Amino acid sequence: MATLRHEFYETDERLTLSVFDKGANPEEVSIKFEPRSLTYQNGEKKLILEPLKGQIDPEKSDYTVGKVKVEIRLGKMAQGRWGALVGDSPDPLSQFPSSSTAAPTSSARQPPRKNWDGITNTILGGEKPVTTEQDPNAGGDAAVNEFFQKLFADADEDTKRAMMKSYQESGGTTLSTTGMRLGRAKLR
Repeated sequence: MATLRHEFYETDERLTLSVFDKGANPEEVSIKFEPRSLTYQNGEKKLILEPLKGQIDPEKSDYTVGKVKVEIRLGKMAQGRWGALVGDSPDPLSQFPSSSTAAPTSSARQPPRKNWDGITNTILGGEKPVTTEQDPNAGGDAAVNEFFQKLFADADEDTKRAMMKSYQESGGTTLSTTGMRLGRAKLR
């Protein structure tokens, strides 16, 4: 008996399995959902997947029969990625203690926490400050003012008039470079 070609993709909440069974009759397809196994049958064709990598909720699992494939949606009992469809792995639900069990003891060794502030300070401490020559935005408002003063000083008369017009029209809050280009174009 040949194995039916199949593939899957998953989210944290569900796994979608595509079984490629072209021309499958919906009345002949049967799927049996169990917590750690799935059985697909269509006449003589059969696909058994067990043990599933994680536990499914048969009540939240369903399927649809298409012309080329049968799409099976498995609802996961525990959120998370399986990474594989089948395999011997501990039941993910057994990792979560029930409400009646005691909390883990303090003697359980936990990995050391990262000191993100220290890492950030180390990285930033090794960088040279950016000058206004390299980036006109460096240094805040003073650097921006210095940049525009230099731009104004080096500009021709038409550009200076356009800059002044932009500055005056905004009430002294904006110096638009778009206004400079438009101003230059209108003056020529």
